[in-house]
Amino acid sequence: MATRVNMHKAKSDLSQLVAQALKGEDVIITRAGKPVARLVPIYDERVPGLARGRVHLGADLEEPLPADILDSFEE
Repeated sequence: MATRVNMHKAKSDLSQLVAQALKGEDVIITRAGKPVARLVPIYDERVPGLARGRVHLGADLEEPLPADILDSFEE
């Protein structure tokens, strides 16, 4: 279940709300009773290029899909 807090409470209890988000809880900030933001944790910054050389695409990547596979998308 998500924790909903108004903007004023979010300002005064920010440290506690961040701790909740780090535990995986959903924290939603509201204004006038309407959700306006969600507090989510950032675990690690993404570093572009970390998988360089580890991802390989097949030579048949641009070949048409077999008919049976195409048919399954249209069902």
